[in-house]
Amino acid sequence: MASNLRNVIVVGGSFVGLATTKSLAEILPSTHRILLIEPHSHFHHLFAFPRFAILPTHEHKAFIPYTGTFAEKPNLDRHHVVQARVSAMYRDRVVLDRDWQGLKEIPFDYLVVATGTKLRAPGSMQDDEKPLSVKYLQGYQRRLKSAQSIAIIGGGAVGVQMATDLKEIYPDKEITLVHSRMQLMPLYHEKLDEIIKVRCEELGVKLVLGSRVNIPEDEFQQDNGKPITVSLQNGNTLQADVVIPATGQTPNTQFLSALAPSSEESLINPANGFIRVKPTLQFQDPAYPNLYAVGDVADSGAHKAARPGGAQAQVTASNILAMIEGREPSEKLQVTPPGIHLSLGLSKNLLFRNPDIANGETEPMIVHRDDGKADMGIDGVWGRRGVTINNESEYHL
Repeated sequence: MASNLRNVIVVGGSFVGLATTKSLAEILPSTHRILLIEPHSHFHHLFAFPRFAILPTHEHKAFIPYTGTFAEKPNLDRHHVVQARVSAMYRDRVVLDRDWQGLKEIPFDYLVVATGTKLRAPGSMQDDEKPLSVKYLQGYQRRLKSAQSIAIIGGGAVGVQMATDLKEIYPDKEITLVHSRMQLMPLYHEKLDEIIKVRCEELGVKLVLGSRVNIPEDEFQQDNGKPITVSLQNGNTLQADVVIPATGQTPNTQFLSALAPSSEESLINPANGFIRVKPTLQFQDPAYPNLYAVGDVADSGAHKAARPGGAQAQVTASNILAMIEGREPSEKLQVTPPGIHLSLGLSKNLLFRNPDIANGETEPMIVHRDDGKADMGIDGVWGRRGVTINNESEYHL
């Protein structure tokens, strides 16, 4: 019976949480089950949000049912997706914000935090239910369509992708990308900055670089029909009908407040707010060897992206199995150079990876492509999430 199974909990059902769930489901013994706890009704395909906030007709495809999560796993009936939010976490149990199968507290043997970070909209959605998120994106599309000038604050991946998409979809609009440094996407080798700047010049995206923006309390979300003034810290100003903040990320760790650290700063890195972890991806705090953190919320040294999350999922699953079997967790994360698949408009995109300096590389890996689709190949994403689509109406599920 399910009540006799030992619980392995994954908190957070985004990219790395699902990868961890998949890795665990393939190796856990029959004595254990996975509970994936996620407040969203559907998987949020975050990479499509910047595009679908601009381009109409595809927005509903960015939200994929969790029904396929365990579809191809052995003994799938013993695992569950729990739609709830973890309001508090302790050494051996979590407290939910709602009942699940008559329980508000769920005990566990092992737990993986994969809650990621919160981005400013439209990088993250405010609502948990699909219809409300679809409605939000549709409203965002209308707002951008009616604007004559748009400023994007932040020269990271979201800012660059939105700027190039906007200028390609609306070539007559004035699109300005504002960034605090002279180099765009500074995590990466400077050649990526050069490529982006050439593409922006091709499209006619205006760049304002080298000064931070003073972001007001309303984060430029006023919608009164009047132009918005953007004030830079160097004293300059610019105006736009719509301003899109695309800076910063806040780690989703608020539910850890009930967990007592062994010593000051042993749980959370105060410099960035991320969870301190060992190379095994266990919490660094020695009081909690059964707790793991993966993905963007973990202070692992890996860059914040979905692809390195796959390796983290495998390390975590192997180490949890080792502990179940009475062995010491020995798998360790190997941090690799940052890489990205970046769109630079509807069709143009590139694969970019920083040089592996430790292994003697001096130049980045760059693969230019011109094979992008307007919907970003979203049908393939549904398939990889275990959901088969037989007709267009099923994207509304």
